Amino acid sequence: MKLIILDRDGVINFDSDAYIKSPAEWHPIPGSLEAIARLNQYGYRVAVATNQAGMARGLFDMKTLNAIHHKLHTSAQAVGARIDAIFFCPHAADENCDCRKPKPGMLQEIGRRFETPLKNIPIVGDSLRDLQAGFMVGCAPHLVMTGKGSKTLEKGGLPPGTVVFQNLAAVVDRLLHNDLLSAETVDAARAALQKKK
Repeated sequence: MKLIILDRDGVINFDSDAYIKSPAEWHPIPGSLEAIARLNQYGYRVAVATNQAGMARGLFDMKTLNAIHHKLHTSAQAVGARIDAIFFCPHAADENCDCRKPKPGMLQEIGRRFETPLKNIPIVGDSLRDLQAGFMVGCAPHLVMTGKGSKTLEKGGLPPGTVVFQNLAAVVDRLLHNDLLSAETVDAARAALQKKK
C-alpha cells in the first residue's frame, strides 16, 4: 500500500497563530488539494495527523472541528481529491498524552488503522514536531516552507534525512517522479528478462 501522512495546518491549509477556530477561517493553500488529487490518482492513501490544542484551550469544540474537517473533505472532493482519514490530538501540551506530536502515538495509530508498517512512509509537515514524530516511527520526513516551515528550517535540528520543499505540490511532484522512475526500472528489467527468454 502507498500511504502518505500530512500535517493539516501549514501544509494543506493556511495556518494561524490564533488557531483555525471555524470553517470560515479554514482556507486551502493554493495547489495543495490538487496535489492530494494527484496522489490519489497514483494510488496513494492520504492520512492527516494534526495537533488541535485549541480544543483543550476551549477555543472550539468537537462539533466545530467536525465542521472544519467537513469543509476540508468537500473542498478536496471538489477538485477530485480524497483524504482517507483525519487523526487528531485534542490535548494541550501540558497534558502529557501519547498522541500529541512530537510523540509518536498518533502516527502509530495510523499504522495500525491502515495495517501497514510506517518505515519510509513519507510524512509532510511544517513544524519540527511533525518531522520528529515521523522520524521516531521510521517515516521519511519532508519539510514544506509553507506555514511555519521557514522558521522551522531557520531553527534547525531537523531529523536526519529531512528533505525540504517549497510546498505540498512540490513534494508530490518529487514523489510521483520517483514512483515513475521506479516503475520504468521495473518495466526495463521485465523487458530484459523477456529478451533472454
